[in-house]
Amino acid sequence: MKLEIIATTLKEAKDIELAGADRIELVTGIKEGGLTPSIGLIKQVTETVKIPVVVMLRPHSKSFVYDSYDKKVILDDLEEIKKTKSYGIVFGCLTKDGNIDHDLLKEVIKNKGHLKITFHRAIDVAKDTIKAYSELRDYKIDTILTSGGFSNALEGRDIINQMVKLRYSNILAGSGLSPDNIEEFISNSLVSEVHMGSGVKFRKDNLAEIDLDLIKKVKDILNEKGNNI
Repeated sequence: MKLEIIATTLKEAKDIELAGADRIELVTGIKEGGLTPSIGLIKQVTETVKIPVVVMLRPHSKSFVYDSYDKKVILDDLEEIKKTKSYGIVFGCLTKDGNIDHDLLKEVIKNKGHLKITFHRAIDVAKDTIKAYSELRDYKIDTILTSGGFSNALEGRDIINQMVKLRYSNILAGSGLSPDNIEEFISNSLVSEVHMGSGVKFRKDNLAEIDLDLIKKVKDILNEKGNNI
């Protein structure tokens, strides 16, 4: 089973790779749910680590609804990300009534070039998570990051399993997962990939720091689960 970890700095990215994670999601503004990182950070991380790096493409934290001004920023950022060694982008967009914003999604997919695309947890605040997921099958979406429409993946496990069974895209389970509950989650889950952020950090001087031992612990649990499938 694969493990994706959130990084917000170059050092975090290097530590995540060292601890054995399979992929990095690079963001800034983690307290806001993740925003597009600076181009300098993207370049440094993607040129330093060898594991795949997917980059958050999100211009603000107000919502997942974007106007024409936001669209210009999104597409400009996308052009810059394409020039780096990034593996993919993490993006999601909704209309004001909570449905997939098909026009903007088509535009991003048309312009993403070689980059893989993960549709992020905007799907969890959509009006109907399963309906939104079914609509995404019309696009070449590589991965869906989701908690099943709930605040955390443990609560949304049944919906996540339902999504896996539909097989429209690869499902990446995230939100609320930690070394303390990951074994319980995957024992009743059909996913092959999980996503973590704060669950593999410790508090130091009021700051959250990546804990290599926690990442290794989670990876060991995932490897054991994978060997038993």
